[in-house]
Amino acid sequence: MPMDLARHVDRKLGTDGFFERRCKDAAKARNTGHPLYYVEVPDLEKQAATLEEWAPNAIPGLLQTEACMRGLMRYGAPLISPDTVEKNVRARMARAELWKRQDRPTYWGILRESLIRNVPLPPALMAEQLEHILDVIGSTRSVLQIVPETRPWHPLMHGMVKIMTFADAPPLVWTEGDFNGQILDFPPLVKGYRGSYDLLRAVALPPDASLALIEEAARTYRHEARQGD
Repeated sequence: MPMDLARHVDRKLGTDGFFERRCKDAAKARNTGHPLYYVEVPDLEKQAATLEEWAPNAIPGLLQTEACMRGLMRYGAPLISPDTVEKNVRARMARAELWKRQDRPTYWGILRESLIRNVPLPPALMAEQLEHILDVIGSTRSVLQIVPETRPWHPLMHGMVKIMTFADAPPLVWTEGDFNGQILDFPPLVKGYRGSYDLLRAVALPPDASLALIEEAARTYRHEARQGD
């Protein structure tokens, strides 16, 4: 919708700038390389005091290498153009600048073990990806846990979750599917996700054991890469 039409519709319907804001969001999405439904999340990540993520299906964007980003886009969205892929990669790399900030949020991530075992990337790139995760977690004094494959049943089985808390605002939850996502602020829902995330922590491996598992997997991938040279 053109901006002048959006303003006209807002005036006629008395929608208090709703359509104008959606136009601005769409323009921002085009410029940043993020989908429209995701356009608010990077700014919220920067403002957050804490970020807690559960990633059952893909390594979180904040922890991905460029090679992993391109691979996920190539396999997950094979019809998008190379230019769009590069724009999306730049957008994710810009999000990762968060790690360099002195006032970055405290980070806690939980990954499913299959993400470090069954990713369709060459061994050398998988080793690089896992080493990158170890470097980020170690250098930022963040926490990462792995839900082992021996735990097929656990809380939050059906989708990713990002819980964001703020110094001067209520907490928010972000959930996402293949082609959509939503920010949840309804207190009972946020409380439900909070409780489920805490239960998920309890069934995951301890942080030290989780990092040791990733280190072992990285060594295995490095060995496979050398064997293939």
